[in-house]
Amino acid sequence: MPPRAFRVAYDGRPYSGFQRQPDVPTVEDALLDALRALGVLDGDDVPPGYAAAGRTDAAVSALAQTVAFEAPDWLTPAAFNAELPGTVRAWASADAPDDFHATHDATRRTYRYHLYGPTLDDARVRAALDRLAGEGDFHNLTTDDEGTVRTLETDCARDGDFLVLTVAADGFARHMVRRIVGLVRAVGSGESSLERVERVLAPEPLDGPAGVPTAPATPLVLADVTYPRLAFDPDPAAVESARDVFGERRVEALTAARVTDDLCNGIE
Repeated sequence: MPPRAFRVAYDGRPYSGFQRQPDVPTVEDALLDALRALGVLDGDDVPPGYAAAGRTDAAVSALAQTVAFEAPDWLTPAAFNAELPGTVRAWASADAPDDFHATHDATRRTYRYHLYGPTLDDARVRAALDRLAGEGDFHNLTTDDEGTVRTLETDCARDGDFLVLTVAADGFARHMVRRIVGLVRAVGSGESSLERVERVLAPEPLDGPAGVPTAPATPLVLADVTYPRLAFDPDPAAVESARDVFGERRVEALTAARVTDDLCNGIE
């Protein structure tokens, strides 16, 4: 069977990350369980040629996570969704060349972070992001010892009480995006100076209390993964299904927010 790549969106909040782990629910478990239920996969192994674009952390969501493997022609995104939980939806697919690898062939990964910051100084946040942009060694923003030199693109847009931070690169070290958020939030609040960004990018390590905190995972979304050799074709039925199920989850979240607003505003 030829390899096929699938775009997968998921609400990461119920999951302990993307990659399979013992005794906890993961997105990868949901995908492989669906393939077993569909008869594409036997046992506990993975399909031939299987790989994913990346490993998102616990509670991190995705719009364009990408998994690829040798798949039968009938396995459309809509067919995939028939056995997936509502928190995970395949919505597009692409024929892939025989040598395709979903991890190694990605040339760019883009993340968005929805930072609640009604009192943050937008200009200071943008200035911090600008100083982080370009090629740098981000070893002080990760626990990884390798893969810390990256060429970063950054952007920021105000949306009411939120700042939507966008960062893109060919790849990211562990926790790098969330520590970027922690750094720019500290600068935007006035807790740290802009000069702290230069110190973070310096060769000398930051240890202990001097290190950069990791921002919470829930507001982070893997927004896009770029593959120059692939042309993804959205599946109309799968797109409609994804919009329906995530729309329902949005209503649930908005309703929960109204309840907590009532409690917060009613206490005198």
